[in-house]
Amino acid sequence: MIKSLLIANRGEIACRIIRTARTMGIRTVAVYSDADAKALHVRQADEAVHIGASPARESYLVGDKIIAAAKHTGAEAIHPGYGFLSENADFAQSVIDAGLIWVGPRPDSIRAMGLKDAAKERMIAAGVPVTPGYLGADQSPDRLAAEAEKVGYPVLIKAVAGGGGKGMRRVDVPADFADALLSCQREAESSFGNTQVLIEKYILSPRHIEVQVFGDTHGNVVHLFERDCSLQRRHQKVIEEAPAPGMDPATREAVCAAAVKAAQAVDYVGAGTIEFIADTSDREDGGSGLRADRIWFMEMNTRLQVEHPVTEEITGVDLVEWQLRVASGEPLPKRQDELSINGWAIEARLYAENPATGFLPSVGPLRHFKLPSSSRRWPVRTETGYSRGDEVTPFYDPMLAKIIATGPDRDEAVTALEHHCETVTCWPVRTNARFLASALRHPAFVAGGIDTGFLARESDILVGTEAPSEGALQAVASLIFDDDRGGSPSDIYDVGSRRDSGPWSAQAGTRLSAPSAPTRLHLSTGSSVNEIVFDPDFSGPNPWAERVDEGWLVDDFGTTFVLNPARAGGDAIVGAADGAILSPMPGRLIAVEVAAGDVVAKGQKLVTLEAMKMEHSLTAPFDGTVAELNAHPGGQVSEGALLVRIERAEG
Repeated sequence: MIKSLLIANRGEIACRIIRTARTMGIRTVAVYSDADAKALHVRQADEAVHIGASPARESYLVGDKIIAAAKHTGAEAIHPGYGFLSENADFAQSVIDAGLIWVGPRPDSIRAMGLKDAAKERMIAAGVPVTPGYLGADQSPDRLAAEAEKVGYPVLIKAVAGGGGKGMRRVDVPADFADALLSCQREAESSFGNTQVLIEKYILSPRHIEVQVFGDTHGNVVHLFERDCSLQRRHQKVIEEAPAPGMDPATREAVCAAAVKAAQAVDYVGAGTIEFIADTSDREDGGSGLRADRIWFMEMNTRLQVEHPVTEEITGVDLVEWQLRVASGEPLPKRQDELSINGWAIEARLYAENPATGFLPSVGPLRHFKLPSSSRRWPVRTETGYSRGDEVTPFYDPMLAKIIATGPDRDEAVTALEHHCETVTCWPVRTNARFLASALRHPAFVAGGIDTGFLARESDILVGTEAPSEGALQAVASLIFDDDRGGSPSDIYDVGSRRDSGPWSAQAGTRLSAPSAPTRLHLSTGSSVNEIVFDPDFSGPNPWAERVDEGWLVDDFGTTFVLNPARAGGDAIVGAADGAILSPMPGRLIAVEVAAGDVVAKGQKLVTLEAMKMEHSLTAPFDGTVAELNAHPGGQVSEGALLVRIERAEG
């Protein structure tokens, strides 16, 4: 058995691997960049090695530094986690050539499945059904456009390298193909260093079904059943569950058998995932639409998946332990007939992002951060790479944590996860927790069998408003009027009784007791002012709240606010000038679509910013003229920097 292990990754997956390694008595070594010097995975490992500057291309993507760190610390093996170098066959080979154990599939298997076009050709030869499309080597824009016409719109342009939703664009009409291709290739080059793409028929009612497979060096390959990952935004998974809703035994047997066949075709060793797309447009009698003859191979992920915990929860298997045992030369701990499904598990990805601003990533210190905890009624598993006081930087993926709920059936698991998402505390960094809870309670999701377009169709409803609820305002008002640590009554403005016209006031420095009559005051979130009539007899939902250094913090069913008294009329609010387009976060400008003096229309793309491994388009807020332009391609910008200023069109 491996005695010492270097983890070539960061964040929650590094912490997850450390946890299992520790239970197995394996010494762990972490690596870290400048930005991660005080990160949780560094604090949890037995030893840690600095490998470079904050950008991943100068640290986590530099294989030579990682191998040198393993040699320096005496680590026997390297576990790549997922992302970064986990599916880099050259790095895997370098690890092996250095005399170290690679905790992952053979380099040849990674190469065979690493490029989506070559993988599909191999699957066709192995008798695994694949999605209709174009896999050719001719990458000229004219040829790709012609093949898209041949496949028939809508089509999906996909980078042949990488994954995680990067380098992927849906195109509905020929007129949009050229721009989408350029954007896809640009993102693919940035993420994977490879601009080659393939064209696939876009399935109009698709479900994303994937099968966990596992192989050893003794020729054994098993599956650990399927997961449904159909709840996606911009091709990135948001909520995953196992098993798949509506999967009947016959279809499960066919899909899982195809997955095993796919793994065997590349002599697979270790943990991997075979991803399928299911066309559920032909639903009979309101059924799930899952049929073996309408499920096609998409790609293989030759690594552990982010969503692996849901498989662990329904099978009772520790997949990281299996990885370490197989890498040590042991056979698989269980045969296929010893594996079974027990209950239901569902996972939500908690991202540092603000749904109210188009899901732009949110960065900064985690001054307040609390994940759900288990109770007898609501068991929960959380995986995170952060704790209170850590900082979310713009250099890496914005995922803060994974929240996993289980139950004897789907209804109980979904209800539990909704509850847990509503109890997340995070401030001032924003999260998608309330959005997750809204998705989980949506009738279509509760019914099961939603397709991958669900979030795009329902996003406006699910995002809702960023404003605090009445219950949150009442909870904070109660604290203001009865704070046993002493309030700041001199900061309370425009407070008056609803029952008479006289002002309600108190001497500065005195404790404020709750008035007996309903009383009006104004509370500021820092971005808006909310008027509230404080009702001492309020009986609605009352979220948890507390006094903190920054003001009054309240957990409002998935969104955390810090509220403070403010003057009416909003003079506590400082906003950007009308027409000013500010950078929402630090990043690099990769495209500037306008020039000074250009006439633009509302919604027109102005600039494209790359930050936290994704592209973000900033658009014109109204019809007007570009009066000021402070942006150029390739330029680095800080958060809040003025990029473009639009003068409103007259009339």
